[in-house]
Amino acid sequence: MNKMLIVAGIVLIVIGLLWSFVGKLPGDFVWKKGNTTVYFPLVTSIIVSIVLSLIFMLIGRFK
Repeated sequence: MNKMLIVAGIVLIVIGLLWSFVGKLPGDFVWKKGNTTVYFPLVTSIIVSIVLSLIFMLIGRFK
């Protein structure tokens, strides 16, 4: 379990670093009108969901 948590932490750090370099992904919607900005990260949400699902599946498998 400890090794899985370490691996999950490393994966999340790598994803965070990549996210900071990539920024907005294609498929993430931004609407700007006047003083209002709405940001809807559709593709980013899907990617985060898939990665978290894989991590929890691996943790559940080795538990």
